[in-house]
Amino acid sequence: MARIVKKFGGTSVGDVARIQNVARVIKSEYDKGNQVAVVVSARSGVTNELIRRAKAINPNPEDREMDMLLVAGEQETIALTAMALHALGVDAFSMTGAMAGIKTDPYHTRARIVSMDCKRLIEHLENERVVIVAGFQGANESGQITTLGRGGSDLSAIALAKGIDADLCQIYTDVDGVYTADPRIVSKARKLPEISYEEMLELASLGTKVMQARSVEFSNKFNVPFEVRSSFNNNPGTIVKEEVSSMEDVVVRGVALDKNQAKVMITNIPDKPGSAARVFQGLSDANVIVDMIVQNIGRNGVANLTFTVPRDDIDRASKSVEAVLAELGGGEVELISDIAKLSVVGVGMRSHSGVAGELFSALGEAKTNIQLISTSEIKISVVINESESDEATRVVHSAFGLDKED
Repeated sequence: MARIVKKFGGTSVGDVARIQNVARVIKSEYDKGNQVAVVVSARSGVTNELIRRAKAINPNPEDREMDMLLVAGEQETIALTAMALHALGVDAFSMTGAMAGIKTDPYHTRARIVSMDCKRLIEHLENERVVIVAGFQGANESGQITTLGRGGSDLSAIALAKGIDADLCQIYTDVDGVYTADPRIVSKARKLPEISYEEMLELASLGTKVMQARSVEFSNKFNVPFEVRSSFNNNPGTIVKEEVSSMEDVVVRGVALDKNQAKVMITNIPDKPGSAARVFQGLSDANVIVDMIVQNIGRNGVANLTFTVPRDDIDRASKSVEAVLAELGGGEVELISDIAKLSVVGVGMRSHSGVAGELFSALGEAKTNIQLISTSEIKISVVINESESDEATRVVHSAFGLDKED
């Protein structure tokens, strides 16, 4: 007997027929004699619709009330999934995140998990009952409902797998694994049989939509291996696990493209100690996440500063920067939204040279201009024009031999 966590995303439970299909997948596992805990997301589109309604009523709703509203999507799904299992003769029990023992910090809309208390959930499993848990949510110390941020159901599943000491965690999505690139952009993209936590974390944070980055970070920290697979077929998925030495044989594991990017260029900012610190403190206070940063050498008492932010945050970033520049007594802001970030990722970069040169050569041959560059131990990212990004992704994918079968 094994203890298994299965997580189903919004497209997997998008309508009644798909919920019934999910119930059959769960029943198949249950019939093998395994203990099964299930985490589900809201049906595809429901969360966006709830946000739209909230902002139609109040353009700036309070975070606490947004949490109270948004958990409704997942709670609808847990009840419907339990009902579907009952119809198949399976004993099932639905639980909210708080009931399942997910305890968070006090912050609404982007809470972090601080502990798991899964005793009640484990009791249900040991009584041969399938437990359906609402993803994306928990409760803080005072009992207030909190949510874990968009994509937080992945995090719920990984945390639950750790909390109940599961033998296996499976993340079911509308794709059947992790690919070398987005198959919608690169037709020759290949599914990876396995990938390291570090590579998956980089890909998740760089635009790959398969997994939420925080959930990968959690799995890495607590060494919770998981499998990404499709809820629409029985094909083997991609195992995400701790790095082993053979993984370094592959220099580049995948290419990621993120089009949700914008560039903020600040010119003629006063070149004095603390100016950059004040800019980024203001962005932090406005809850704007900054990615790539380039600052030039100051001349004639002024300097230029360029950085990227999520495109959705461009207005907040602009207001924050303009307020800071008014305090500093100078500087102009230019916003550029038609950019994309292209990245190559692979743990093999630690032990192989020449990756940057090969990347830049491929982009040069494709006549793609590089605006910004950022690197880490296992990734290189460049900012390019959005209009050129799809073709650039295909060129880079081919340049690193990712089109070829193993």
